[in-house]
Amino acid sequence: MLLDRFREAKAEEIALLTDLASRRELPRPWKGRRPDFLKAIAETPAGQPVAVIAEFKQASPSRGVIAQGLKPEDVAEQYAAAGASCISVLTEERFFGGRIGYLERMHRTGVPMLRKDFIFHQLQVMETASTPASALLLIVRLTPDARELRVLREQAEAYGMQAVVEIFDEGDLALARESGARIIQVNARDLDTLETDRQACLDLGKLRRDGEVWIAASAMSAGEHLREAAEAGFQAVLMGTALMDGGKPGEKLAAILEETR
Repeated sequence: MLLDRFREAKAEEIALLTDLASRRELPRPWKGRRPDFLKAIAETPAGQPVAVIAEFKQASPSRGVIAQGLKPEDVAEQYAAAGASCISVLTEERFFGGRIGYLERMHRTGVPMLRKDFIFHQLQVMETASTPASALLLIVRLTPDARELRVLREQAEAYGMQAVVEIFDEGDLALARESGARIIQVNARDLDTLETDRQACLDLGKLRRDGEVWIAASAMSAGEHLREAAEAGFQAVLMGTALMDGGKPGEKLAAILEETR
């Protein structure tokens, strides 16, 4: 299963963090201001159907190389200028070509950042807290235990970050709610098979409860998709490949948002 491969890929990183912790050499928490991620996605920008979380994503297991040669800080500036409410930063190295250092390079726009990675250990949360990230991703299928999810979420919140809890189906949703999640991301992509089903993602929107903020992720690539997500009950959409493909992410985002007006 791909999720097992993703988990195994983090073993070396967690071992390094464990060693640093044993020597009391873990990086210290970020001392700067963390922009409010939850507020940014809960408040729909004027003239848009939903808030957009624009992703810096250079590669993926399903597509291989998507875009190379783009500087993270330049892409952050492009996204901010084009109207992104938040920026998702892929930091996983082996499969997605990311770096945790990208968060430091991209924070100067003042747009809230989400660290997107395979996070399931408390030391990874501590590592994230040493960056300017405003939020981190927790995947229910990677941590299918409500108590563990709650611990990780509460730890992130103690550092002034928010946790985006990702689900794929109603079973995942039940665990996310049991863990106390307030920000729920529905991934249209099955992380075991990499197949996408955008309609199945949208159909889950009818289950949103008051007090929850929902994000639709994967298979979103056009203004029409943003409108459909809003109609299905989502407050935000995460877009990555559709923006990065072609090497002009800011222009792509601006064009898609223009389609919604």
